[in-house]
Amino acid sequence: MGKRIAAINDLSGFGKCSLTATIPVLAAMGVQACPLPTAILSNQTGYDSYYMDDYTSHMESIMDEWEKQGFTFDGIYTGFLSHSDQVEKVLLFQKRFSRDGVWTLVDPVLGDDGKPYKTADAELIRKMRELAAHADVVTPNLTEACILTGMDYEEVRNRKGEALSEQIEAIMDRLIQMGVRVPIITGIRNRDDERGLSYFCNCIKENGVYTEVRTDVSDSFFHGSYSGTGDLFASVICGGMALGRDLKDVIAMAAEFIRDAVAVSWQNGTDRNDGVEFEPFLFQLRGKE
Repeated sequence: MGKRIAAINDLSGFGKCSLTATIPVLAAMGVQACPLPTAILSNQTGYDSYYMDDYTSHMESIMDEWEKQGFTFDGIYTGFLSHSDQVEKVLLFQKRFSRDGVWTLVDPVLGDDGKPYKTADAELIRKMRELAAHADVVTPNLTEACILTGMDYEEVRNRKGEALSEQIEAIMDRLIQMGVRVPIITGIRNRDDERGLSYFCNCIKENGVYTEVRTDVSDSFFHGSYSGTGDLFASVICGGMALGRDLKDVIAMAAEFIRDAVAVSWQNGTDRNDGVEFEPFLFQLRGKE
């Protein structure tokens, strides 16, 4: 039987994020995504307006049926939670479906650019910290990492070079103290003045070793952010974990995949809310078996 991941996330009709990002990414990697929706949205929340049907009351019914059928999973991946009560549903899912070798990746969808999303109220933030403490891997961006740990985003972001790296590692150490086994902080933008190149890095601390995986990009990469890139990144990490690949190698693959998709989207003038044009680059994810 092939690898299966329970994908606990929302389904948005437009925006190329959440489950509409996870399902094709995992399929391209040869891994089955088993969706457990947290909400159904007309379009992702970055648009001017959206309709959302909260799925909190349906989540246990789906779990019941999966348990009755004897379904099992190699990993559990959580993304957008539409209500703080859903944290308890995820913890219940872990209790019912975890077994030896089953890992949990939490992508704490809480904010970006130094600010919480409008859907991330104080109670959801508090409970997301609890959920992160039960995760094997977390994949926050810098804003979300600061929200989870209580660090000041502006103070961290304004540092450069080695000072920034020290702050990132300090945040990771706080996440580890909370209970996270492997923190990965994503999408940190920077510039190497000696080489005259822009890059972004994804930072990981695994088995006590801090590593920055750097990916060179053009300056246009920094002109704006796009919906769903964090979901794409976390989905690639999930696929790599299911296949037993080295995490640093998977991070590099995910970063190059997203870089290429962002570059084409920028060239084509794609609206940020519509998400990136990642479909032509899915072949990059197959990798070596």
